[in-house]
Amino acid sequence: MTATDEAGTVGPSARLLQLFEGRRLTPTQRRIAHSLVRHATEAPFLSSVEVAELAGVSQPSVTRFAVALGYDGYPALRRQLRELGAGEPAAPETPVDAVRNEHQQAVLAEIEHLRHLAELLADPEPIIRAARLLAASRPLPVLGLRAASAQARGFAYFAAKVHPDIRLLDEGGSMLADRLEQAAAAGASALLCFALPRYPRELMDALAVARECGLTVLTVADSVFSPVAKLSDLMLPAAVGTGLVFDTACAPMMLGRVLLQTMCDELPGAEARLEAIEQSAAARGLFLE
Repeated sequence: MTATDEAGTVGPSARLLQLFEGRRLTPTQRRIAHSLVRHATEAPFLSSVEVAELAGVSQPSVTRFAVALGYDGYPALRRQLRELGAGEPAAPETPVDAVRNEHQQAVLAEIEHLRHLAELLADPEPIIRAARLLAASRPLPVLGLRAASAQARGFAYFAAKVHPDIRLLDEGGSMLADRLEQAAAAGASALLCFALPRYPRELMDALAVARECGLTVLTVADSVFSPVAKLSDLMLPAAVGTGLVFDTACAPMMLGRVLLQTMCDELPGAEARLEAIEQSAAARGLFLE
């Protein structure tokens, strides 16, 4: 989605958003990108030093940003900005498009990721296959490091209500391999991994250990082309948003909940477990309602 003027042409901010869209940038590089978008009219005329001051970063960071986009340096990027006409004033926007700022653009992009996920889920076979493998694993280790730790933790929290033995692995370090080996020794047959960029090196090491232990690795990742694919037996893709300084992961979270829902259908006694939890919570006055 891009903001357009009344004649249907794309505005300067939207032209820059299109240039940066889908790029894998570091948080610092995204700060630079956002500064350029916010100052789209003057961006093609700014020096690298001025851009650095605008974004609150170092001048070398601006150069690295340009190189990350595929240019020889910042001057080449600035020439591209001029060719795009990013410095031309935008025509008056329509009331509908006028509200589509960069924050709304990020939300709309996330909605598109969810729509794409819905299309992928039209084929239920991968989810059903994954759910059966996970439901059968006793215990079931759930792995997610750094950016993916929130996804793993959220999944594990709810999964523990229906699965008898969930083991959350959301911290790295030398103990991680030990915990994977212990889970395998206790009878685990599968591992659920959440892998989101930027991918920690120790995540790859952990997946290698899991494979060595004989665990079937099922991975929820932002792309089937992510580095973890080569160490995963089944990949379940769900794109992340890159329109803000830090990635947004609505689609991976939703995919995790869909997977958990399907697991409930594969777990004997899941409904009875949930009922028992609700009765216990009510007896203890655990919640306000």
